[in-house]
Amino acid sequence: MDLQTGTETLLARTEGGIGWLTFNNPARHNALSVEMLLAVPIALAAFEAQDDVRVVVISGAGGRAFVSGADISEFGEKRTSPEARADYDRATGVAWRSWSDVTKPVLAMIQGYCVGGGVMTAMQADIRICSEDSQFGIPAARLGLGGVEQLTRLVGPAAAADILFSGRRLPASEALRVGLVNQVVATADLEASVRQVADQIAANAPLTVAACKAAIREAVKDPHRRDLAPLEAMVEACFRSQDYLEGQRAFLEKRPPQFQGR
Repeated sequence: MDLQTGTETLLARTEGGIGWLTFNNPARHNALSVEMLLAVPIALAAFEAQDDVRVVVISGAGGRAFVSGADISEFGEKRTSPEARADYDRATGVAWRSWSDVTKPVLAMIQGYCVGGGVMTAMQADIRICSEDSQFGIPAARLGLGGVEQLTRLVGPAAAADILFSGRRLPASEALRVGLVNQVVATADLEASVRQVADQIAANAPLTVAACKAAIREAVKDPHRRDLAPLEAMVEACFRSQDYLEGQRAFLEKRPPQFQGR
């Protein structure tokens, strides 16, 4: 089912328990426009509101790029004067913050160029799977402190310094080695591989998966910033759920469980 995002440059649809979010401006290698970024919270909220959506997959259209960075053609109008930059930062900040409201697992399906804002977008995913022809890079000074923190958590300070200081492109094999992506697969197998992982996640108990995602988010925070009470409540809800009982029945009956998320 197609969902309305307000723009053709960001497509959203649901299929078989998966929400598909596609950056759709292949003529510009899916460069991030303001219009595209403002549509991201709309699509993510729609996925969150649908109980039958168990996992979200983000991708880029056209096969040549995941996301190639910010849309430079907008810089003259929207990112030159101090006032225009402030308006741009306020508008796009909403889009980047909206990822923190997503409680469902997010997979990034990466093919081709993943540069600048593309890396920032990919880092919003919990799992990143890329094709063997993908390339990653962050041009100098294109990440704010939040992006630097995310990158450093993923790849460590030494690799982050290499990526940020040099601005060079990393092939898929090196992105895998430093931990920027989880898997590298043959280009022809990319969608099938991502679907397989997404289907595995979608078949698991949604309350348990959500609790795991929440736990991971707390685990990467400094200990004094962790808020464990909501997490403990989520874990208790798992034990009190019908899915917990269904898991026991399925085990005893030697059949796949049918989790409902309640």
